[in-house]
Amino acid sequence: MTTLLFSFPEQDGFAGQLLAESGQLHANGWRSGEMEMRRFPDGESYIRIDSDVRDIDVAILCQLHQPDGKLMPLLLLADTLRDLGARRIGLIAPYLAYMRQDKRFQAGEGVTSHYVARLLSQHLDWMLTVDPHLHRISNLQEIYTIPARSVTAVEPIADWIKANIHQPLVIGPDSESEQWAASVAELAGCPWEVLQKTRFGDRSVAVSLPHVDNYRNHTPVLVDDIISTGKTMIQTAAHLQAAGLCAPVCIAVHGIFADGALADMQYHGLQVVTSNSIADPSNKIDLAPLISRALLEN
Repeated sequence: MTTLLFSFPEQDGFAGQLLAESGQLHANGWRSGEMEMRRFPDGESYIRIDSDVRDIDVAILCQLHQPDGKLMPLLLLADTLRDLGARRIGLIAPYLAYMRQDKRFQAGEGVTSHYVARLLSQHLDWMLTVDPHLHRISNLQEIYTIPARSVTAVEPIADWIKANIHQPLVIGPDSESEQWAASVAELAGCPWEVLQKTRFGDRSVAVSLPHVDNYRNHTPVLVDDIISTGKTMIQTAAHLQAAGLCAPVCIAVHGIFADGALADMQYHGLQVVTSNSIADPSNKIDLAPLISRALLEN
């Protein structure tokens, strides 16, 4: 059965890597779909499908970092494919946006994670993502009405740690990361600790010091799902170094990096490593094998 993969222009490299990584995808009929996507001078999206999609399964590769400029083209692309006769339309979103606002924190706010889930469910038949930022939502199926599957980057992160860090000590940034840090450490064959943090605003975080007396000869590895401002990791690194440890390696699945965040972290002497869910010079962990396996199981 043929499946055509259509990728947003900035994801073309990842798409080629994804198809090349697993020959089994090609063996199972996965091929690149051809299209033109651009903007008119007034900012509206233009999409033209150059592949025959009638009665064909299709998938769209679109990481949703900075989503407001991508959601409209994504929906237009999905509807165009549907209008041209595509059988099933899926979304591969290595990074899934709009998971932060999963409750009404203050009167008058919208629960945008639910709204975006409803919107995508209306236009797609399935979705695959990597380590969505879940807090009060334990499973994507709570808010999506289509099959919405997430896979975790724990294994590729652990593999990178084993291959690149001598005597690692995995550290989770807060209690919510405990299970995740433990899983990475178990696969990497190293010890782990979890910090406690108190947030005083978007850019102010107090971090408690873990018990690290037994790990002074280890390299601390801060592991989280997302790096945004980088402030938590910078403050944590300062605590760890004050306790006599070396500067930690900072690893995240998704490097969102608010303006200047990566440069700020590097200025403080931190090595920053991310996956290629969002294209960035810090990418060292390849998600293509993980996503390829998941697609074969889909």
